[in-house]
Amino acid sequence: MKNLISKMDKPLLILTIIYSILGLIMILSASSVSAVLRYQVPSSHFFIRQALFILASFFVGFIIILRIPTEKYKYFTPLLMIGIIVSLIGLFIYGKITNGAQSWYRLGFFNFQPSEFAKSVLIMYMAVFYNKSLRKKNTIYYNLIPMALAILVFVLVAMQPDLGGAIIIAGISFFVFFSIPIDKSGKMKLIKTLIIGAILCVGLLLYSGKELINSVQMSRFEFRNPCSRYTEKTGYQVCNGFIAIHNGGLFGVGLGNSTQKYLYLPEAHTDFIFPILIEELGLIAGIVVIIGYGFILYRILKIAKNADNPRGAILAYGTFLLILIHLLINFLGILALIPLTGVPVPFLSYGGSSTINLLLMTFVVQRVAIDTKNHQTKKEIANLGKI
Repeated sequence: MKNLISKMDKPLLILTIIYSILGLIMILSASSVSAVLRYQVPSSHFFIRQALFILASFFVGFIIILRIPTEKYKYFTPLLMIGIIVSLIGLFIYGKITNGAQSWYRLGFFNFQPSEFAKSVLIMYMAVFYNKSLRKKNTIYYNLIPMALAILVFVLVAMQPDLGGAIIIAGISFFVFFSIPIDKSGKMKLIKTLIIGAILCVGLLLYSGKELINSVQMSRFEFRNPCSRYTEKTGYQVCNGFIAIHNGGLFGVGLGNSTQKYLYLPEAHTDFIFPILIEELGLIAGIVVIIGYGFILYRILKIAKNADNPRGAILAYGTFLLILIHLLINFLGILALIPLTGVPVPFLSYGGSSTINLLLMTFVVQRVAIDTKNHQTKKEIANLGKI
């Protein structure tokens, strides 16, 4: 284990720990009031649960994920892909409905959200698939298999309906596909085929009468000038987010002293945790946090660039996209630049499935870094043997 830890990307590991701890602190502060008044549970309820999610993720990451070379992913990734598709289909029968979306399995101690893990399973499947296919002279359309599965997953998530999750899945799949080294003319043919396939899928869904966007989600498309719609749900939430940011000023009102967490922001410990952070710690602290996210993304992108094979590069690049798209959708949503879609802030927001999924993918990226260093060591030893 010491040997593995020595080969990890230390800045990324340190930032992962720091942001996980910061998330715990902010969740304790942001949820303490709503836990008692809204959910009738102890003030530390969400803090304790999030701490358990983080500890479980780090345990699995260090004990299991770091020990499995990414080369071994080819043995179980297809099974994970099948499992995710089956679990997404099963939601329509056994899923728990929350805020108009049927996206969760109620497991008692934990609400399992398949769409969160679908993002990572798709990244892993595409990494394994393209690592193999790019080494062989397969037909151009053979490379569409992962994208066909991505469209299927996108449709199943959109049908829940989970607009935010579907957009993230589409974004990750699209940009990962664009990153693979296929000749330009061949890629354009594939893109045209994908567009036609996507239109057909949406057409079939509309014809089936399935509601892709419910009334609650439809109202979110009216997102401009939120404070002029204070009595409406989306206007109310975003406007109170603005108030939290304004209250914070440059240096904040002090940790634990937020006023907006007193049920003004219903999702203070999830979607709107960043405005609470700025209210309590100040705009300067918020800017520092954003800069830190930039450095996390830079380290992951560097690992992707240095990877010695397409599999490792796609795993790291896909995780880069996973974090970046989450950040963009959340931040732009709370600033009323795009509709709210219920997307959490990576590392900071409360959430079992999202937290576990993100942290495990961070460890997958660390395994890519380890594999790259192992490969470099073998090359150095081989070169010494030739001298």
